[in-house]
Amino acid sequence: MKVRSVKLREAHKVTANNGRGSFCSVLWDQQALHLVTASSSDPSISIHDPLLPSTAPKILRHHRDGVTALAISPNSTCLASGSVDHSVKLYKFPGGEFETNITRFTLPIRALAFNRSGSMLAAAGDDEGIKLINTIDGSIARVLKGHKGPVTSLAFDPNSEYLASIDSTGSVIYWELHSGRTLHTLNGIAPDTGSDLSVMNVVSWSPDGETLAVPGLRNDLVMYDRDTAEKLFSLRGDHTQPICFFSWSPNGKYLATSGLDRQVLIWDVARKQDIDRHKFDDNICCMAWKPIGNALAIIDVMGKYGVWESVVPSSMKSPTDDVPNLQSKNSNGLLLFDEDEQDVNVSGSLSDLGEDSHGETEAPCRKRLRKQSAYEENFSEGGSEEWSLPPKVDSRKKMNCRNKESLNRNEGLRSIMTSARMKMQEAFQPGATPAQPGKRRFLCYNMAGSITTIEHDGYSHIEIDFHDTGKGPRVPSMTDHFGFTVAALNENASVFANSCKGEKNMSTLMYRPFSTWANNSEWSMRLEGEEVKVVALGTAWVAAITSSNFLRIFTEGGLQKHVLSLDGPVVTAAGFKDELAVVTHASDCLPSNDQVMPKPVLTLLNLSFPLASSDLGAEALENEFILNNMHLLQIQKRMEEMAGAGLDTTSLDDEAFSMEVAQDRCILRLIASCCNGDKLVRATELVKLLTMEKSVKGAIKLVTALKLPNLAERFNSVLEERLLNEAKRTKQKPLQNSVAHVAVNKTLTSAEKINTTESPLSSPKLTAPLFTKKAKSQEVARVGIQKTEQNQIPVLDDIEKEKEIEDVKSYEEVKKFGEMSGIQPNRSSNPFVKSSNKEANKLVENQVQSHRPSNPFLKSSIK
Repeated sequence: MKVRSVKLREAHKVTANNGRGSFCSVLWDQQALHLVTASSSDPSISIHDPLLPSTAPKILRHHRDGVTALAISPNSTCLASGSVDHSVKLYKFPGGEFETNITRFTLPIRALAFNRSGSMLAAAGDDEGIKLINTIDGSIARVLKGHKGPVTSLAFDPNSEYLASIDSTGSVIYWELHSGRTLHTLNGIAPDTGSDLSVMNVVSWSPDGETLAVPGLRNDLVMYDRDTAEKLFSLRGDHTQPICFFSWSPNGKYLATSGLDRQVLIWDVARKQDIDRHKFDDNICCMAWKPIGNALAIIDVMGKYGVWESVVPSSMKSPTDDVPNLQSKNSNGLLLFDEDEQDVNVSGSLSDLGEDSHGETEAPCRKRLRKQSAYEENFSEGGSEEWSLPPKVDSRKKMNCRNKESLNRNEGLRSIMTSARMKMQEAFQPGATPAQPGKRRFLCYNMAGSITTIEHDGYSHIEIDFHDTGKGPRVPSMTDHFGFTVAALNENASVFANSCKGEKNMSTLMYRPFSTWANNSEWSMRLEGEEVKVVALGTAWVAAITSSNFLRIFTEGGLQKHVLSLDGPVVTAAGFKDELAVVTHASDCLPSNDQVMPKPVLTLLNLSFPLASSDLGAEALENEFILNNMHLLQIQKRMEEMAGAGLDTTSLDDEAFSMEVAQDRCILRLIASCCNGDKLVRATELVKLLTMEKSVKGAIKLVTALKLPNLAERFNSVLEERLLNEAKRTKQKPLQNSVAHVAVNKTLTSAEKINTTESPLSSPKLTAPLFTKKAKSQEVARVGIQKTEQNQIPVLDDIEKEKEIEDVKSYEEVKKFGEMSGIQPNRSSNPFVKSSNKEANKLVENQVQSHRPSNPFLKSSIK
């Protein structure tokens, strides 16, 4: 199994706690733009920029003692912190402005958690009581008591029905938010952490809210049922000591566990097996999965933090695909009452049921009750009180059933309407064959080779073959976890895409090169609510045409370069080298041979591009990159129009420069993101787009600081090539003007040094253009000769060898110059120039005398 190193940086100074260190916290904001860290031995909170980890973090210093707990609201606008100083504080996020001390305890705080709507904050610690706090007015809604030890972790159920808590003795309690009563108490199911303050027992709900994960007593992680608290299964691997922390991936398909053996294991939950692991120097006490990317933030007991990139292999399903979309039913009431449900006639009192429920007693099996038939539900209304169902669970299930029935009706109506119309030609991939259950099919067949797939045991097996086995690379087969339906192939790479899947209706695009200088050159993009219909490949580019009639162009490194809107639905497409052919429908098929266009509705839209979800999770930066490019093109067009009209473009020059600076800054942040995501090919493509030399040097410093010597060498090559090209262009400019300098110099000998009289027209910029303007006076011509002579030696020093062969040509230009300007020196001085202007000769002879030495570069054949 391949093990990658994870670089850790010091975030907090930690004092040794009997050699154990201190408990430290780390969490992401919802957009993954910031990382927040804290330590129980440091009173400050740090807000880091994950794209630029070398930059200094923002520090919040409001606690008087170590910070033991952090929580961030679901909309990432509010940060909560708990401390050994007994206080819970709220801050604005990400600015960090202090808001209020929302509550205080008599003992240190150990755990904080926001509910799904952000209206409620749960806080607990060594006091053994759990406070439910209204974040709007700061009032205490309820205090839950039942633990016999310090509470170390809290977790709100994603459906906003339950709260789970665990204490240092390893006991777990299910609380019902609807009534505040205890539903289940599971004593001693987790390790007893005792007085070790560097370790905290934790609990966490799966993203879909169906299971609760708790560290087990056999160095494993145990899953319990949401409603019955029954043990479902456990994840037991190579941890040799108890698990001290764990974190769910955003879609709940994967889990990361850290143990006191200093190992971190990554689990495929469905398969119940670990897929990767990493050994660290110290215990990892806290982890947080990146909300919109394949990365895991970690921090150890010594206050060092880092980001483990590409946690899940690219061949497996992304940890952000099919994230459950659970909507909180009530966001304005802390007790989470539903107005409709308060009038429901339920026999018995829920508060009566919960009065004596703090001990070992277990609530009835709610899961079995939800499976009762309609007859049993009606019968239970007249039965005993202990079998009455709380209205929230029942209404939630009924609501889901009603939604499904409505959806089915809508689908039926849509299918009837579709069948009544003429069927439009569906999109197809060139060289692909239809899917047939249990049989091999072609995803792609072209002149280079073929891509085939066959389904087996719920997964597909993909093979790539080239017609010319001696020329094409040997590509190993791969297991397809995405269910790809279209593919494209050329000699250098392959690209795959699947149809929309999951609750978010996501379609995945994946690119796989066959050979590259970078280790991790594969990349993938996810499109929500948009299905990839056709893909194509060319020289260093990838194209994907989607159901939204978008043509998306990517570089081979995965940079989103262009998003174009097509005139109609795509039929097919094919790419070759630098060309792309796309076939689309001109219009919809209407049997009545006419077109009905409804009146459009005006809608306000944000100025942003519909970009795919990048594997870097940097959609905001990619959108800024494309917008800046668009603005630069607009400025350039306006400058050309103004220059054509003879207007001054100085103001636009300043605007263009400011935009180029902003674009370089955006590109540097994208490069940092690529380096952190191990996308080195994409980083190399980006550095070539930097405008200023200073920016390229900054990129070199960045990758050097990230210890990427191979990439730094490539960046240096880009810089050297750019400097060489600029030097060539700079050298060509004096060469163009040197012809005039040498031509004038040919008319001079060591005895004839021209020094013109002082003139207000004298300017160092008067050079070669004098040869092409016939209306210049003698005086202007003399000034031109003088300035040419003054600059002669430096110019000729640079072009000595290049201009020796130009002597004859220079003579013709000298002759032409003499005819235009009327300057005709004495024949005895230069036999090639006619002598008729005595006054000019006299002026030359009187004012020359030895300002400049004779020209050593004149050939004797010209004298």
